[in-house]
Amino acid sequence: MIDGRADVGRGVHLAYQRLGGSEGTPIVLIAGLGQQLHAWPDGLCRLLTERGHPVLRFDNRDVGESTHFTFPPPGPLDFLRKRWHPDQYELGDLATDTVGLLDALDLGSVHLVGMSMGGMIAQTVAARHPERVASLISVMSTTGAPRVGRPALSTWRRMFGKPPRTRAEHVDAAVRMYRHIASAGYPFDEAAVRAAAALVWDRDPLPAAGVGRQLAGILKSGDRTRELRAVTAPTLVLHGDRDLMVAPTGGAVTARAIAGARLHTLTGLGHDLPEGVWPTLAELIDDHIRTAATRSTDAPNR
Repeated sequence: MIDGRADVGRGVHLAYQRLGGSEGTPIVLIAGLGQQLHAWPDGLCRLLTERGHPVLRFDNRDVGESTHFTFPPPGPLDFLRKRWHPDQYELGDLATDTVGLLDALDLGSVHLVGMSMGGMIAQTVAARHPERVASLISVMSTTGAPRVGRPALSTWRRMFGKPPRTRAEHVDAAVRMYRHIASAGYPFDEAAVRAAAALVWDRDPLPAAGVGRQLAGILKSGDRTRELRAVTAPTLVLHGDRDLMVAPTGGAVTARAIAGARLHTLTGLGHDLPEGVWPTLAELIDDHIRTAATRSTDAPNR
């Protein structure tokens, strides 16, 4: 159940859900391109709350039950020419949305965990609002640098296919895409993918336009490597070695761009979160957060 919709400023409202207790610094989970808050599976969130961490997950703008924009998304030629609508937003706008949500919920410094586009948003928040980020975990993401962290050609072709027009077409398309980008080292759970895709459609029918605008926002933002040098939060970079959506080079360049960042490669992981990887992810997230908290406590007063 969605806890509410928060006014985050500039006419944008974000749907969110808070899980776990109220004690401790929250983990804020930021979803990827076209993904809704449930892209962070209930089971993974439960593992985090069982470790004592409050969890906040939300729909980014243009997906789910958050504010949708009405200007037309770019077409294939627009993407090729990098020709954007005058109202086209960038990753910095989604980062501002995230900080606005923290403000609306009266949250100070948080642990940011973002996957794919959500990792890019989390990186941007950490660079521009360091006082709001106790730690950063960038999952299967990249910096926007050219020729690295790019989708495989086979993935690009699937991304620009004809958008589904019905719930059944949407579910079938999701199964085809996730079979392609799924983790080779873990079983493919088609029933779970179908259920998740059906929920996406039920919360936001015809989601293709929002996905197109989000993708344009990523590409419009360009190479963020220089900006990421400003990140001071303790940073963990997680990436699978079988990722066909964001090539593993994306994780490597992210770790190099952020001072002191640690790169952890997950063997067999693609561009999804299969149930088999949840315990490992929960342990890595928990360990990083606790290590970051220890470093903060041990740091000398300024």
